[in-house]
Amino acid sequence: MHKVIISDTSCFIILSSIDELSLLQKLYGTIITTQDIAMEYGEKLPDWVEIVTLKDKQKQQLLEMQLDKGESSAIALGLETENSTLILDDLKARKIALQLNLSYTGTLGIIIKAKQKGIIDAVKPIIEEIKRTNFRISPELELQALKEALE
Repeated sequence: MHKVIISDTSCFIILSSIDELSLLQKLYGTIITTQDIAMEYGEKLPDWVEIVTLKDKQKQQLLEMQLDKGESSAIALGLETENSTLILDDLKARKIALQLNLSYTGTLGIIIKAKQKGIIDAVKPIIEEIKRTNFRISPELELQALKEALE
C-alpha cells in the first residue's frame, strides 16, 4: 500500500522559500495536511496538497498542551491515518511522534530522498540555500545529512 505523506508547516515554508516546493510532488505525488497547517502556511497551497479534516479534534487539543496547533494537527492526523509518514522538523514534535509510534521524516530527509531517487543531483547546494533562510541547521545535522546523501 502506498504511504500517505502528511506535512507540517515548516516543510512547506522551507521548501517554498528556496523554490523547491515541487520536490514534495515529485517524490510523493499527493501530500495531505490539515486546515490549521494551511492557515499557518499563509499562502495558497498547490493543488497536489490535499487539506483533510480531522475526525477527532480532541487528540489535537491534547497535543496542543505541548506543541503548536500545526504540529498537533499533523500528529493527530497521523494517528487517524493508516500507513502514514509525517514530515516534522520540530524536535519536540518528533519525540512525541516517536512515543506514539508514528513514522516521520524531516525536510532534510525529503531532500536526501530526492537525491536518492534521482530527482536532484546534490543535497549540499540545497542545504546551502536553506542556510540562507531563517531555518537553522546545526553543523552536526548538516554533516549527517551529507553523509547519508553520500556527499
